[in-house]
Amino acid sequence: MRLDSGGYASTVSQAADAVVAAERAGYDGAWVAETRLDPFVALAVAAERTERIELVTAIAVAFARNPMTVAVAANDLHLLSGGRFVLGLGAQIKPHITKRFSMPWSAPAARMREFVLAVRAIWSAFETGERLAFHGEHYRHTLMTPFFDPGPNPHGNPKVYLAAVGERMTEVAGEVADGMLCHSFTTERYLREVTIPALERGRAKAGKPLAGFEISGPSFVATGSTEEQLAASIASVRKQIAFYGSTPAYRPVLELHGWGELQDDLYALSKRGEWDEMADRIPDDVLNTFAVVGSPTEAAAEIRRRYADVVDRVSLTTADAPDPARWAEVYAALREAGDSAAG
Repeated sequence: MRLDSGGYASTVSQAADAVVAAERAGYDGAWVAETRLDPFVALAVAAERTERIELVTAIAVAFARNPMTVAVAANDLHLLSGGRFVLGLGAQIKPHITKRFSMPWSAPAARMREFVLAVRAIWSAFETGERLAFHGEHYRHTLMTPFFDPGPNPHGNPKVYLAAVGERMTEVAGEVADGMLCHSFTTERYLREVTIPALERGRAKAGKPLAGFEISGPSFVATGSTEEQLAASIASVRKQIAFYGSTPAYRPVLELHGWGELQDDLYALSKRGEWDEMADRIPDDVLNTFAVVGSPTEAAAEIRRRYADVVDRVSLTTADAPDPARWAEVYAALREAGDSAAG
């Protein structure tokens, strides 16, 4: 099980510094999210300052762009990093696409499927020199003159991961992507009972087995070496769970556990801006279902118990600025457990 570092940086320099720190700490990968900055820019800076670590956009907002801009940026980063780039894409939700990015929204799963296929068609044109002729319902790419063609990438094409929660988007991930980024707002039960079967259906559509498809697992972790640290971490995670739980698109996860009405309450509070009250509405059973809670050693053991047989990588992240050192004890315990299992 590979270990990734991530978080929500405020500046390109902060994000790049965290990637460098993650490589020095031994992490396998580092992801940069598109919140306050452009992840492609941040990872370009990080690529110049690192040598080994895998670089992941987790996520870049697909529908804020088009397949050509994404294909070119991903190709550039894969070349710049020496083949270490992973293109992680997500749909975001309708209000952000239409109100923040002023871009169209329709049939997100179908649009995302077509988006990834279009990116792959563009990469194929780069690689082979053959005419670009992608005709879809949402995207059409039919022009690639030699002046704009970068040619074959010596490192091949980047892997593509899709972020998904709902079953239709998860099926799309299984069909057209190389891996899936499970949303933090996922539980072990949802992963096993909903996500994995949906991925298998998607892989079947593509005529491929689930084996070899990479799954990056959920990452809510509340831990600390002292009671004060643990309490502060739990408070932070409650806020995260409440924030995501207020989103209608993520309601199916709550409903699987019989907590659908909690989403109604959280949504109403979010509309009134009562963020602290939202966190107070997250009871211990919900907290402990969505998050791994305990000392670093306990957290590492529980991560492996829940996910070791179903995920290929786990992201140790914070809701704040990325800080690989924060997870040093959990990281060490996970590595030690992994080495023992391998031995």
